Amino acid sequence: MEYLRKTVSSAELSGIFDLPQSLRNIKVEVIILPAEDSANAPETPKAKRRIGFAKDKIPPLPDSFFEPLPEEELQLWGL
Repeated sequence: MEYLRKTVSSAELSGIFDLPQSLRNIKVEVIILPAEDSANAPETPKAKRRIGFAKDKIPPLPDSFFEPLPEEELQLWGL
């Protein structure tokens, strides 16, 4: 893969990019890589994901899980 790598003054880039303040008035390194042309990219089908695949492997939550925490526990969490 061909690419371009160059160190330049950030002032040279100010007309092209909206640079963050921290990158202004310093030397920066610019690396240009080719982007994939989506019009010519082969279409790859996405694998289908089965929803709920682990539902038989994870035990259900007990009803006590949904009860409010005791005051002592809430204080330990700073609530």
